[in-house]
Amino acid sequence: MNEIRVFCPATIANISCGFDVLGVALDSVGDEMVVRKIPEKGIRITKLEGQDLPKETERNVAGVAGLTLLEASGYDGGFEIEIYKKIKAGSGIGSSAASSSGAVWAMNELLGRPFSKIDLVRFAMEGERLASAVAHADNVAPALYGGFTLVRSYDPLDVVSIPNPPELYATVIHPQIEVKTSDSRSVLRTKITLAQGIKQWGNVGGLIAGLFTNDYDLIGRSLEDHIVEPIRSILIPGFDNVKSEALNAGALGCGISGSGPSIFAFCKGETIAKKVSESMKEVYQDIGIDHDVHVSKINTNGVRAI
Repeated sequence: MNEIRVFCPATIANISCGFDVLGVALDSVGDEMVVRKIPEKGIRITKLEGQDLPKETERNVAGVAGLTLLEASGYDGGFEIEIYKKIKAGSGIGSSAASSSGAVWAMNELLGRPFSKIDLVRFAMEGERLASAVAHADNVAPALYGGFTLVRSYDPLDVVSIPNPPELYATVIHPQIEVKTSDSRSVLRTKITLAQGIKQWGNVGGLIAGLFTNDYDLIGRSLEDHIVEPIRSILIPGFDNVKSEALNAGALGCGISGSGPSIFAFCKGETIAKKVSESMKEVYQDIGIDHDVHVSKINTNGVRAI
């Protein structure tokens, strides 16, 4: 096999209480990429549609992640990449992670799968380093593993797959403003109180327990963020109203997707998820901000060939 076309899913990271350690892959929205072997050493991005992003290899997250894999592989040739962006940059649903993860997954397939999933996460993290100056894994891990993932440790890197309840849906609204990950990180505090930590650890544990036991009420009670959301939500117009309306419409919980400006809600069943999407849309219609809305099952496969 010398060429492969792949679907690269959007992801929700942090999931309220799990800053930089929790993430989940979505099924209804993602990028597409075509990756093919070439005899020349190196990586060339030959096509990039859908977003105004650099095609230069060293300035593109897919190129940087791919170069990291290529160097580790010992492969004498190289790869061409075509990128078809459906996830808007700066949307908060893992645009850079989709490109980074899709590139390394496809290359690994074309090379006969010499690398494990945890290896691919390491390679894809280098694309995230380019995008945000921090090599975080909370988006690339679910993009590659599928479903929910917990980054238990960064040193050494340890990723744990978490099951998801069968009726769980995600509703995500993206107001048409851009919040760069690097900017949203710059506003965060580097120290928290012990009381804040205790609340946050309890919610992380509760969320994981709820996912394992299909306890939707526990999932909802655990979707609270006492550390990051109070600061980052200031950057997102209408956030408090969107969250309030989503909960009133039946959402289990609601929070900032990644670094924002997208806002996610988890719901039990598609019917409630669609009702929540309408309530979210009404807020932005009232304040005059254009927006996209996605209602999605949880993607349990991650990046896949299409």
